[in-house]
Parts: sequence; structure tokens; C-alpha cells
Amino acid sequence: MRETAWCAVLLASSLCAGQTAAPEPSPEPGAGKIIFESQCALCHGVTGTGGRGPSLNRVKLDRAPDDKALHTIISRGIEPEMPAAWQLSPKDVANLASFVRSLSAVSSEAVPGNAAKGALVYRGQGCSGCHIVAGDGESFGPELTSIGIRRGASHLRQALLDPGAFVGEDFMLVEVVGSAGRVRGIRSNEDTFTIQMRDASGRFYSFRKSELRDLRRLSKQSAMPAYNTLSHEDFDDLVAYLVSLRGAQ
Repeated sequence: MRETAWCAVLLASSLCAGQTAAPEPSPEPGAGKIIFESQCALCHGVTGTGGRGPSLNRVKLDRAPDDKALHTIISRGIEPEMPAAWQLSPKDVANLASFVRSLSAVSSEAVPGNAAKGALVYRGQGCSGCHIVAGDGESFGPELTSIGIRRGASHLRQALLDPGAFVGEDFMLVEVVGSAGRVRGIRSNEDTFTIQMRDASGRFYSFRKSELRDLRRLSKQSAMPAYNTLSHEDFDDLVAYLVSLRGAQ
């Protein structure tokens, strides 16, 4: 009797050992494409060429070097630019990540213009007075060292023509009126009682709000002028130069 029971235990153990967990279904890029078009394309472009968000048409993504990191970014977001996708299931996240990876095979946007000539336009327009490229320039505006990776050509064109439409929270233009007169600049910090800012010359200011006569946040304005007076050729060359700025590769 004992031998029979022991044999039954051995048989059950062998059956369990032979069983393996069912493999998880492979991600479906097609299902991820649907999610991407409805929730991501507004910022990254329908084909991932970039816009408010960075271009995704490259093998290596700066903040997502592997699939685990990409899943985490999709799920948790990147404050304040990218919201968390809390509404997506793990399967949805996997499908979306699979589609994002497939975008590395998509051809980049065709960019007319000459980047070398665009560098001359950039210098001639005094852009380095507000922007840094590879350590050269001033930091009043966003750094452009790798702007060609972070933004697509279409977005750059629109931003040059209508800068106020694409101002991020980090570069909000503010104007205050106090005892020293009117000051306009980029907000660097703000809390309930104070606001700090810096003007185009790089000078920093700190004000107590209770002492100001007026405080305006110019959310739809930019310190950068519109470049709609450039010739068609110069404009294309400038865009080509910005797209060519891809940092250290």
C-alpha cells in the first residue's frame, strides 16, 4: 500500500515537472499602432517623426535604451511633458512599445535645404545669443545641441514661423511691474509668494508677489521672433541645419 502511494506521488511529481508555464503572447505592433495613433501621434507625429515630443524614427531612444525602460516610460510618463498611460493594460503597453520600436525602420523626413548654409543663417540671425549648440552660445532659450533628434523637421518649421505656439513651461515668458519698473523675461521658478525670472541679458530677478503692481504670464508668447521674413532658401537651409544637430553620435 505504501509503495502504491509512493508511486502515485512520484507520478504526480513527474507530471508537474513536465508542465511548463504557457508562454506570454508576443506583442502585436498592429494593435500598438492603433493606440499610438489615438494617444501618441498628436505629440510624436503619426509616423513618429516628432512634434511636441521627440522623433521616434531611430534605433536608440535617449530615455529608453531597452524595452523595460520603454515600458516604464509609457506607463509612468515623463513629467511635465508626457502624461502617464495609467489606462493601458500591461498587454497594451507591450503592444504600444512594440510599435514604437518598429518606427526605427521608418525613413526620416525628407529635408530640403543645405545644412552648411543653414549654419551661416543661424549665425547671421544671432541665434547663439539665446541658444547653445555644443557649448557655444547663451542659455536664454532651449539648448539645440541635439534638437534634430528631439524634434522633427515639420515641427521645427512651425516653431520658427509661430514660436509662441510651442513654448514649454520651462521657458514661459513673464512680465512684472514693480517699484523698479517693468521687467520681462523667462520664468525660472515660482511659488505662492515669490517669482524668479531672468531677462535676455542673463540677469536674474526675484520678486515678492505682494510687492508687485502687475504680474502677467505670457503663455502664448515667446521671446523668440518669428522667422517669416527669411527667404525661402534661407529658411529651408536653417531648418536643414537644425535637423542636422544630433549631438554626440
